[in-house]
Amino acid sequence: MISVPELSLVVLVGVSGSGKSTFAGKHFKPTQVISSDFCRGVVSDDENDQSATPAAFDLLHHIVGVRLARGLFTVVDATNVQYAARRGLLDLAKRHDVLADAIVLDVPEEVAIERNSVRPDRDFGPGVVIRQRKDLRRSLGKISGDGFRRVHVLRGLEEIDAAEIAYERAWSDKTELTGPFDIIGDVHGCRSELETLLGELGWRGLRHPEGRTAVFVGDLVDRGPDTPGVLRLVMDMVEAGTAVCVAGNHEQKLVRALNGRKVKVAHGLRESLDQLAAQPPEFVERATAFMTGLLSHYRLDGGRLVVAHAGLKEAYHGRSSGRVRAFALYGDTTGETDEYGLPVRYPWADEYRGRAMVVYGHTPTVRPEWVNNTICLDTGAVFGGHLTALRYPERQIVQVPAEKVWYEPAKPLSAGAGRDPGMLDITDVIGTRHVETRFGSRVKVVDQNAAAALEVMSRFAVDPRWLVYLPPTMAPPETSTLDGHLEHPHEAFEEFAAAGVREVVCEEKHMGSRAVAVLCRTPEVAAARFGVADGSAGALYTRTGRPFFADTTALVDRLREACEPLWAELGSDWVVLDCELLPWSAKAGELIRSQYASVGAAARAALPEAVSALEAAAGRGLDVAALLDRTRRRAGNAVLFRDAYARYCWPVHGLDGIRVAPFQILACEGRATALEPHAWHLEMLARLDSPLITPTRHRFVTLDSPGSRAEATAWWESMTADGGEGMVVKPAAYTPGRVQPGVKVRGREYLRIIYGPDYTESLDVLRRRFLGKKRSLALREYVLGLEALSRLADGEAAWRVHEPVFAVLALESEPVDPRL
Repeated sequence: MISVPELSLVVLVGVSGSGKSTFAGKHFKPTQVISSDFCRGVVSDDENDQSATPAAFDLLHHIVGVRLARGLFTVVDATNVQYAARRGLLDLAKRHDVLADAIVLDVPEEVAIERNSVRPDRDFGPGVVIRQRKDLRRSLGKISGDGFRRVHVLRGLEEIDAAEIAYERAWSDKTELTGPFDIIGDVHGCRSELETLLGELGWRGLRHPEGRTAVFVGDLVDRGPDTPGVLRLVMDMVEAGTAVCVAGNHEQKLVRALNGRKVKVAHGLRESLDQLAAQPPEFVERATAFMTGLLSHYRLDGGRLVVAHAGLKEAYHGRSSGRVRAFALYGDTTGETDEYGLPVRYPWADEYRGRAMVVYGHTPTVRPEWVNNTICLDTGAVFGGHLTALRYPERQIVQVPAEKVWYEPAKPLSAGAGRDPGMLDITDVIGTRHVETRFGSRVKVVDQNAAAALEVMSRFAVDPRWLVYLPPTMAPPETSTLDGHLEHPHEAFEEFAAAGVREVVCEEKHMGSRAVAVLCRTPEVAAARFGVADGSAGALYTRTGRPFFADTTALVDRLREACEPLWAELGSDWVVLDCELLPWSAKAGELIRSQYASVGAAARAALPEAVSALEAAAGRGLDVAALLDRTRRRAGNAVLFRDAYARYCWPVHGLDGIRVAPFQILACEGRATALEPHAWHLEMLARLDSPLITPTRHRFVTLDSPGSRAEATAWWESMTADGGEGMVVKPAAYTPGRVQPGVKVRGREYLRIIYGPDYTESLDVLRRRFLGKKRSLALREYVLGLEALSRLADGEAAWRVHEPVFAVLALESEPVDPRL
């Protein structure tokens, strides 16, 4: 049995004719095997052209390097009987931080010569095999010192035929552990604080009643008052199977000191040595063995979570090398020292774009901060700060204060506090970005879209401190095949039923403009919670972040008064609402006049004249019947078009005539309420009793009930026949996965505004419209919106909230048919 790492480079070693290709074909996938003969053929069209060998090995090394960089198991099928050939491959493995194994196929010389003699493409004679055999014999005694993790030698045909391949998981691979986890920052001998923190997290002794697993980021030892107590507790938890722990640089140094190695006794090492000297020898032996066995990092939860003491960039996740271990223990340094004599650390997290969340410690800061899906949990407990834990996957921070300053830091803790949480930085949003969300996969924002969004944000948007959410675009249903319809509720119901949704809510689609309202109970709340100290107490802005009017103060104040019942109900002094501002003409008056009214006026002036002229021509006996019939239809369509947009307009004088229709409570203090069922939202908003508020009519539909569907469809037909825009169909409760958050089903007459007066004449063409991009955009913007609201409710820094909000605005630059 030959056991090789799942991620490794396997080097086959053997003379020509030893059966390497046959062995590789038997045990490995064809795509995993890179053959020197194949590469020689690629660069010369002749696998036996020896003059092409240098170019062939250049190609082989390139392919192997690309595969290893992508984390793919790779086998090299070449003779590799000379040290120089093996050295080049070992250097490749080292460069990509993977282990390398060698499998030697040692067959009798005569067997190899005989095999080559019967192959027409091997006419080089026995001398080549004899020379290779000599090289192999010289190598066998030295190959174990080349740098391979393990050398597997198969002697003779029987051993080769009987061999089996097994794969070893990397020691750092604990992807089968899915949590939930309580990840705990640097303890540094603070046993009492650790026990208090575990109590806050709900632990009872060595176990959590909800089956949670503790994950320690290292640096359990040194500086603090009870290193043995911390070690004893953590070792007991690990042995009980309720905790895992990675190595910290302080554990590594302590082990070296305990093993008699020469180390500099500094940075709290003396405290650990003195405390352990008072412990029984068997405990010190147990603790030494435990710390020696700690790994540099772990990959958890299917690879979605990485824990390393000082962090780990994506290229090192799951890799094995001294370089990876050094990075995990010490981070990346610039080679310089600061004014306190400490190494200046390279800010690797600023450039991190990995899919996995990375949780680490090592560098003490005043507060834990999220940076590009990474977070540092070392908040200086031993220096009088806090001992911090992160609940995963909840992303909830739990802290307990230090009982005292146990050890004076070399530099003030505030010096590592990081950026001002309220400060926005252009470098957060420029260039191609990847935004991680807890509600779906990460969302890519390309640099061109980011540049367009920056133009809007810098010139037209509201104060970014109010810009805590932008609503997603909304996709229509699959195109209807019903006569005369482009959109119909049937397709929306079928879509959600196919996705496993059992109940949906159908909400009236108001004839207005989408609005987001951020409301604070008082200006003082606005200053304290959002950092806006100009006397305002909220903002009202469009779905692209622009203010609705030059001054929305009066409207915001009236809306705050209308929302008075919510403060006590929500237990919050601020709230974010998703609304429609009515009428449409209040915001889009100029658009209506220039784009719609002009078309309607021109059509209603010209088409009746055209009908009269054609009727006169017909009276003179000309054959214009078809054209006359079409022109009459177009004249009728023009009237319908004018009636359609006119329904969205009514006189507005100041605030008189303005209405707001809130339909979802997005967030309040401590809660991303957007995740609540829609019944909760509608019930809460129904308590708002004000002339300013327009209620949202709605119907709940049980999808496996034909009667329930029919009733909702009849309601939609009645509403759209009366001139209503239509309705939005949503899952009644939050549904994770690739399920549309809402599907808009617009009425036949409203679609005239979108597609033009005569769109009903072209339904066959319009039914071929492509919805894929719109649906993808809606899903991506939806998860970004939920992420922004969750970060806001969790009290994260303004720039963290702003990151997904900006991404939504950037995605709006993607080329999508605006009529959808």
